[in-house]
Amino acid sequence: MVGFLAQRVAKGVVVLLAIVVLNFFLIRLAPGDPALVMAGEAGAGDEAFIAQLREKFALDQPLPSQLGAYLGSIVKLDLGYSVRQQMPVATLIGERLPATLLLTGSAFAVSLSLGVLLGALAARRAGTFADTAITGLALLFYATPLFWVSLMAIILFSVRLEWLPSFGFETVGAGYTGLSRALDIAHHLVLPALTLGLFFMAVYVRMTRSSMLEVSRLDFVKTARAKGLTEGVIQRRHILRNALLPVVTLAGLQAGTLVGGAVLTETVFAWPGIGRLMYEALLQRDYNLLLGVFVVSSAMVLVFNLVTDVVYRAVDPRIEVA
Repeated sequence: MVGFLAQRVAKGVVVLLAIVVLNFFLIRLAPGDPALVMAGEAGAGDEAFIAQLREKFALDQPLPSQLGAYLGSIVKLDLGYSVRQQMPVATLIGERLPATLLLTGSAFAVSLSLGVLLGALAARRAGTFADTAITGLALLFYATPLFWVSLMAIILFSVRLEWLPSFGFETVGAGYTGLSRALDIAHHLVLPALTLGLFFMAVYVRMTRSSMLEVSRLDFVKTARAKGLTEGVIQRRHILRNALLPVVTLAGLQAGTLVGGAVLTETVFAWPGIGRLMYEALLQRDYNLLLGVFVVSSAMVLVFNLVTDVVYRAVDPRIEVA
């Protein structure tokens, strides 16, 4: 297992460096000059001031030099300095990252647990009304745009019923501490986590259902039935366990997608995570902050994939290290 983890970590580092280089050039090729934006906001658009800004933030250096300096700082775990926020990028991301991890982790847990549960129920009741209702609901959530679901949820649960807050991380000015603050944050988390998780839940429902139906037709399941095992034991130990392999693979791939989906959810619900921070950095042409968010997001995706490989191997010990 140690060699397996070392191999995966080494590959992840190489992939991360490739992503950093690619993102660096893509952002530099994007239209817009941050020096002009900063000079315009400062009310000083003369050439001398703009040249001074470019020199101060090394924007006047050739791209290879800028890339070399940036890679050197990344190796030292230094994500640079935000020229717009006037703070280290690592500090800005560190303040926002817990909120994003809480949101994406909750959405992932909700989508995976409900998706597998409803998918298994649909497969067990294949051809019945329950199967039709579950697959129809999954198709509805899969086909509905995330932003529309978010807005409808706000209108229904916040505006009409007044059950849940429509935006924010916690009640501003309430001064909650301890358990009261945790409950207040959980109250604010319900809507964004559910809306973000519904789309992915629909995918897991369909994947679990189809995979279980496929496994249920295999010979070893027929053998288990011939041995006289109860249907519950056959479903749990023989069908569901083998059917989970493609679901685990998909879950690992979509764990990274959740981070991308969080950008829209955080923007709609004013959730103070790195997705919203990335959106603000993009509007402000804050190169260092944008690259820093990309690096952290990419690292999170690679970690999710590593965890997926470990879980996949634990679920099916027959899998060898590739």
